[in-house]
Amino acid sequence: MKRRDFITVLAGATAWVSTSRAQEPPRVIGVLGSASYGSIPGVAAALLQGLKDTGFIEGRNLGIEWRWAERQYNRLPSLAGELVSRGVAVIVCWDTPAAFAAKAATRNIPIVFVTGADPIKTGLVDSFNRPGGNLTGVSALITGLGPKHVELLHELLPTASAIALLVNPSNPNTHAYTPEIRAAAITLGLRLEVLTAETDSDLEASFRTMVRQSTDALVVMSDLFLIDRCKQLVALAAHHAVPAIYPILLFAEVGGLMSYGTPYVALYQRIGTYTGKLLKGAKPADLPIEQSTTFELVINLQTAKALGPTVPYPLLARADKVIE
Repeated sequence: MKRRDFITVLAGATAWVSTSRAQEPPRVIGVLGSASYGSIPGVAAALLQGLKDTGFIEGRNLGIEWRWAERQYNRLPSLAGELVSRGVAVIVCWDTPAAFAAKAATRNIPIVFVTGADPIKTGLVDSFNRPGGNLTGVSALITGLGPKHVELLHELLPTASAIALLVNPSNPNTHAYTPEIRAAAITLGLRLEVLTAETDSDLEASFRTMVRQSTDALVVMSDLFLIDRCKQLVALAAHHAVPAIYPILLFAEVGGLMSYGTPYVALYQRIGTYTGKLLKGAKPADLPIEQSTTFELVINLQTAKALGPTVPYPLLARADKVIE
């Protein structure tokens, strides 16, 4: 073969390989969540950014199968089964109930999750450093913040004698969250009333109960149904003049009195990065569970003035953000 012919053949082969790579089908991941796509503004975009940071762009070299339970937790097992049947490369879990559903559905497909609970205590993984099995992710440890919420309310309302805790009974985290809140309330000499809500009518009934029982303040559990109803909750608290503390910034931004918790957007960008690593061949068992170390206290002074309590200066000084 002449040198010119050889170069021509080599160039043709290179072009064929390049074309073949360009035509390779995109990797497909599944996203499983208890609520809906826009339940927490900004987090879906954060996930996509984390994926982009690792070289995966939806519509170019990545396909995404989205599955949402629309706050009906009993739908999660069948939705997880759909993703397994689809043969997705990774399952991304938006929350703790979704993570449990995915874990029950497969032992082979890598799973990455965001959880507000302690993933070891709840049984999701074996340890933070070596998760074991096919799961890894990020823990915000939101359930462990319950006592802090009680302390902040007590600091704001030192003469209060009774507080309420609003939970979603369908959320598995409720069982871990409630005892911690109760213990913190007892330590501060507060009576605790636990109220449940998993429908819109439940929310309204809960506030009527608070007023009837002369409850001084409210702690709202971190739950996607409750987060999805943030405007309704804030409006009900304002209507019934109930000072409340909420689990994420979103509540304070729409008029809630106080929020204390982990910035959510960063968590979802991080699981996007983890997903990219798994797509490139990393094993879930070798990726340690990341724990959030950043917490934000936000106080809405407009709401404080409307409700009546004067925010003590030491509490105001510690706030990471004050809405005036």
